[in-house]
Amino acid sequence: MYKRILLAYDGSDAGQKALLDCQTLAQWGGAQLYLIAVMPSAMSFVGLEGGVYDVELEERERAKYQSILKDGLRRLEQAGYAATGEVVTGEAVDEITKCARKLGAELIVVGHKHLDSWAARWWRGSISGALIEHAPCNVLVVITQ
Repeated sequence: MYKRILLAYDGSDAGQKALLDCQTLAQWGGAQLYLIAVMPSAMSFVGLEGGVYDVELEERERAKYQSILKDGLRRLEQAGYAATGEVVTGEAVDEITKCARKLGAELIVVGHKHLDSWAARWWRGSISGALIEHAPCNVLVVITQ
């Protein structure tokens, strides 16, 4: 059974469903739970002038992702599970796989919502699909409709 489970949590409906499934898995094997909230880089682009780093935007985003992480940890605590977590900044797949390696995670749990249109799927890409290709361990994708 899994002893260390990493949950990539974003607070979405799919993420909350993954959080519930993660609890069930942890209960079966007494696993240690670790949550990670991945904040995209705060670099924003302005026309042809190039990139502009916005400190205030990064602070607002960091506060938002800290709140998402705190919500996930609170939900787990209310369900009787001890968990730890952190907010990291970067590209989601890279940060999740890096964290899984660092922790020695045996399972990564992510939520996934099916997108209705092919354009939305193409534009957004699939973090869960890419994660399956790059993860150092098993990946559980919890699907919501």
